[in-house]
Amino acid sequence: MIEIELSPGRHGEDVERRLREWAEQDAVARLWRRDATLWSSDPETPELADRLGWLDLPETSPGALGPIEALRASVPFWFTDLVLLGMGGSSLAPEVISRIMPGEGLPLTLVDTTHPGAIRDLDWLRPANTLFVVSSKSGTTIETLSLFSHFWSRTAEVVEDPGEHFVAITDPGSPLAELARERGFRAVFEAPPDVGGRYSALGPFGLVPAALAAADLPALLDEAVVAADACRDDIRHNPGFLLGAALGELALAGRDKLTFEASPDWAAFPDWAEQLVAESLGKDGRGIIPIIDEPPRDPAAYGDDRVFVGLILAGEAAREAEQWGDADETPARLDALEEAGHPVVRMRLEQPGELGALFFVWEVGVATAGSILGIHPFNQPDVQLAKRLARRAMAGEAPSDGTRPDDPDTDSEVDAEADPDADTEADETVDLVWELPRFGHAPPRNPPPPDVDGIRTRVHDFLDEVEPTDYIAVQAYLAGGEEEDDLLAALRAALAGTTGAATTLGYGPRFLHSTGQLHKGGADNGVFLQLVDDAGAHVHVPESDFTFRRLIRAQALGDLGALAERERRTLRVRVGGPEGLGLRRLIQLVEERA
Repeated sequence: MIEIELSPGRHGEDVERRLREWAEQDAVARLWRRDATLWSSDPETPELADRLGWLDLPETSPGALGPIEALRASVPFWFTDLVLLGMGGSSLAPEVISRIMPGEGLPLTLVDTTHPGAIRDLDWLRPANTLFVVSSKSGTTIETLSLFSHFWSRTAEVVEDPGEHFVAITDPGSPLAELARERGFRAVFEAPPDVGGRYSALGPFGLVPAALAAADLPALLDEAVVAADACRDDIRHNPGFLLGAALGELALAGRDKLTFEASPDWAAFPDWAEQLVAESLGKDGRGIIPIIDEPPRDPAAYGDDRVFVGLILAGEAAREAEQWGDADETPARLDALEEAGHPVVRMRLEQPGELGALFFVWEVGVATAGSILGIHPFNQPDVQLAKRLARRAMAGEAPSDGTRPDDPDTDSEVDAEADPDADTEADETVDLVWELPRFGHAPPRNPPPPDVDGIRTRVHDFLDEVEPTDYIAVQAYLAGGEEEDDLLAALRAALAGTTGAATTLGYGPRFLHSTGQLHKGGADNGVFLQLVDDAGAHVHVPESDFTFRRLIRAQALGDLGALAERERRTLRVRVGGPEGLGLRRLIQLVEERA
């Protein structure tokens, strides 16, 4: 079982007081009784008592492994790849399981992007040898269904019965469940409807893809059972409530930047924790901001808004790593952070199966932190705004930030329909690849010289708005890949060095299902840098009247409009170009302001 050590520094008495109050209020028993008054004075508040089914998953999921193992045994030997189509909580858990507990099954590829460049990069897949898992709780997620249509079409071109190559995971009676049965999917797994997507790691959404990758699910669930038992214990020995007390009280004290430090063996876990924390605790003008994969700084360079969580090796795993000359440096890093005056939470783990315990402890910790902050941890009230504005953008309507498509009367290859595939007006988007024609537009015969001074001023004015206690969210509607990953990491380091603020990074539209709720619903201490490119040639979405390019552009514009409606500070920048030209120019402009 994982070991948790709290070092809250000068905030220790606040955490102790909270633990005493919870003990007096019988909070542990109330959680397990599904008492909604832990979070609201109204026990009938929607999506509270009826969203606590995740508490049962450690006990019920082992009994559901039979059909999952039967599916794995039925997969023909000539299948060589496993592709998971899903967004947010429906997909992040199996990705983390497959990375921390790799098995000898089908290699898992997660596809959670609508960028046509990233989709074209998957042309190496051989559909005749691939099993696709389509994962959506609601069964209506537009990204997931668009990806399904794309890969269904590719598969139908090369096999007689494409349904044998598809598996669905969804809620009972959802449109996806009906579609899967109509098209003869190999299997349909229906998830408990009283479990939200981000709390579904130990249910079918997490377990089915992980089983197909041959992860050791019995070990995972055994540890989850141990964790669930520990989370029934008294407050002083209850890992979930200890974590929740620390997260909640430290956030009330202004330590709202929850920064993860992880040993290499556990480096994948923060990806999952980020969406759990952000979507659960970022609303009603309050919240905790998860910071993952941030370029490290000197401990003294961090402000008083930080709390650090360390995932570190313990026991035999730590001894083996040291013996092989690969000692975990995370403990020394955490010691230095604590010595610099920052609160630290250490979580010691001995073997990969403890991931099951880690999932459950964090679910309890985040849910109970919500009760401290007065936040409903199971809903996502601000997500629909960006979706609604994206639908308007798909229909060619101007989003609420005032941007609009370029004049369509051009030599363009874009769809002959109202859509946002054309970029927004030049005066609304900072263009850092000005010498490159926009996709679908002929190069101008006499291109105007770029207003370099104006570009510099806009970027610098944006940076001047950032306070050290803010966070800068880099929203990259880009294809990704090793080169872009490295450049975006360099951009985060430059932003931190110039402003002193925390930084986050999310690829769009993936982050909309992870940190998007926090961006619109959390405190007004976020500053948003939206990065877009031309997305290259069209990839049509079969069985629809739109392209992936049109979809991702609409999602970017919709989210920008939603941020504008919330009066957030934003800047939209066009990047791209050969060898990361646009990103390199942006990094240079940021570094100039240091």
